[in-house]
Amino acid sequence: MAAKSIDHAFTARSLNTAATDPTYAGALSFMRRKYTKTLKGADAVVWGIPFDAAVSNRPGARFGPQAIRRASAIFDNDPQYPFDRDLFEQLAVIDYGDCLLDYGNHQKTPATIEREAAKILKSGAFLMSMGGDHFVTWPLLKAHAAKYGPLALVQFDAHQDTWFDDGKRIDHGSFVGRAARDGVIDTTHSIQVGIRTHAPEDCGIRILYGHEIEDMKAAEIAASIVEHVGDAPCYITFDIDCLDPAFAPGTGTPVAGGPSSARMLSVLQKLGALDIKGADIVEVAPAYDHADITAIAGASVAMHYLGLLAERRARR
Repeated sequence: MAAKSIDHAFTARSLNTAATDPTYAGALSFMRRKYTKTLKGADAVVWGIPFDAAVSNRPGARFGPQAIRRASAIFDNDPQYPFDRDLFEQLAVIDYGDCLLDYGNHQKTPATIEREAAKILKSGAFLMSMGGDHFVTWPLLKAHAAKYGPLALVQFDAHQDTWFDDGKRIDHGSFVGRAARDGVIDTTHSIQVGIRTHAPEDCGIRILYGHEIEDMKAAEIAASIVEHVGDAPCYITFDIDCLDPAFAPGTGTPVAGGPSSARMLSVLQKLGALDIKGADIVEVAPAYDHADITAIAGASVAMHYLGLLAERRARR
């Protein structure tokens, strides 16, 4: 027991140490990373945004960050599959906790998220955010675009989220259209994967529909993404409803006919050639989940983001 840790999220003396907490015990930060508001020395920051007032169907994604953190305990200590490495040996990662939002004043929410995200990005760290419903990606995109310029959007989703709005709505179904109109994203290099619904416009974004990717191998899907995005700086957003409800029942607007978690995780693992500037995982709503299926999928997506970062760092 001398080599074991407990509550590593608070007791860690280094940002590069692996945790050995029992899977069933200890403080539940994301992958047992140190809970801290100190950004100094962090290569990557994990941040929760517990907001779901923009949903058009079932609420509950405000509990997504909690569920993802809880599910991430299964990744503790072992070399992470499929990256076969201790992700934190060279990659210093912290859990920054959650964004503080006023539940009674939603009009202040976008600016609050954008301001805090900009503060994190100013430190030079990579920001990996956990929603929350998909509206939170709008202020996150604005903060990233302010630092890096217009970004190619790589969106895994069942929905296009391009419905028109007046620029003021708090709506998880229109942020992509708004980002396109406002020049926050580079639509010529943006791509949506897994779409299984129709919207009035595509904003010039390339779409790989759900029925199309059913006939493609993971390597083919990844190659299509890499080819289309090219060298453009990009932001990856993964709406968990991209997955079929069989693999992600715990979400607000599930759509049948989607891909498996195995296939989409395999796609993510093959995106190392992209210049990824930021990423998020959204729409995990644990109230509709069973046996943490959706939360585990969401935590796996987030872990893959960090795996890609660790691999990129190792290649330097």
